[in-house]
Amino acid sequence: MSSFKIGPDYIDPGFHTAAGGRYCLNLDGWAMRDDTLNALYAQVAAYSEIVLGEGVMGLFDGARGQTGDRDGSTADIARRLGLPVILVVDAGAQAQSAAATVHGFSTYREDTNLAGVIFNLIGSTRHADMLKDAMASSGIPVLGCIPRAADVSIPDRHLGLVQASEMAALETFLDRAADLVARHIDLPLLRQVMSPSNARRSGPHPQPIPPIGHQIAVAADEAFQFCYRHVIDGWRAADAEVLLFSPLSDQAPSADADAVYLPGGYPELHADLLSANQGFLSGLRDAAARGATVYGECGGYMVLGDALVDADGQRHLMTGLLPVETSFADRKLHLGYRDATLAADTPLGTTGDIFGAHEFHYARIVSQEIADPLFRVSDAAGTDLGPMGLRRNNVMGSFIHLIDRR
Repeated sequence: MSSFKIGPDYIDPGFHTAAGGRYCLNLDGWAMRDDTLNALYAQVAAYSEIVLGEGVMGLFDGARGQTGDRDGSTADIARRLGLPVILVVDAGAQAQSAAATVHGFSTYREDTNLAGVIFNLIGSTRHADMLKDAMASSGIPVLGCIPRAADVSIPDRHLGLVQASEMAALETFLDRAADLVARHIDLPLLRQVMSPSNARRSGPHPQPIPPIGHQIAVAADEAFQFCYRHVIDGWRAADAEVLLFSPLSDQAPSADADAVYLPGGYPELHADLLSANQGFLSGLRDAAARGATVYGECGGYMVLGDALVDADGQRHLMTGLLPVETSFADRKLHLGYRDATLAADTPLGTTGDIFGAHEFHYARIVSQEIADPLFRVSDAAGTDLGPMGLRRNNVMGSFIHLIDRR
């Protein structure tokens, strides 16, 4: 089995990867070009008997392009890839009314193939029977009724669920979840509603973001895990060597690297340790001094700044490579799709190149000196958000995560 996650999500794919044993890729109907989307789906479907995709928000929820040509919804991805939809309904506080909910979803768009429904958070066998009876005349099969189960809950924090890599009992959690599904989902019926995939192996591997170097050191640990697999795969397909290192273990980027990438993550939860890890900080400054491209996204961008203030108001010195200081002490949500236009020639591309991107963080900029902007940014509705990010010689970064070239 293989899987994909719709939309700009880093945490859910970690659980899919752990459960399925194959890397879970993101598919994004708003931020990705058609060629990228189709090639990544073909990659997911290759050599797999079953392909499972997890949606984003509600079935029809998602950003739309200014002319309606881009749709970030689960329904639109299902339409474009020819996939049946299994609706999961929270029925914890409803019975017969749940059938009306399903009816509404099944008729809202004619191009949606609603192949079955799973009711979640069921209180009893009688509750399940009421739901099944209400659905009997709908023609939509009930694939299962899953009861409430406290032992398969996952704790969360400000950017979503706790990461799979942080769960000490991950295997136990996955086993319990699998047992729950096996007991309460009609697996033979589930197989019947599946349909053959229309994925076709395509040409060269997509290159969503140009490689920023020939040997790229990539920060990878619990502080820097928000990294899209398709971007790293694209770099490798372009013959770039990817060299992983752990800032939390006080590792410096390889001295052979001509580029360093600091992805997003949770540096604010580890700010004290990162600030104390002089091997990491000195190695990053050395890379910048020798002319290596240094690029940070979101959390990585904050680490490239002068200091990071944590949620308790404690100020932690960072690398000082970019003249910006950020804070979690007074949080504000920044969330949404972005079109990011390069403000100058960089290793990411030439002036005017546009990327589909996403922004999701709670940090504020508390001080910033004058520096060259990295991008000019607009939101999904086309509203100009002005300059974003900073660029100083060969060091650059911003709060946004790049997903694909336009």
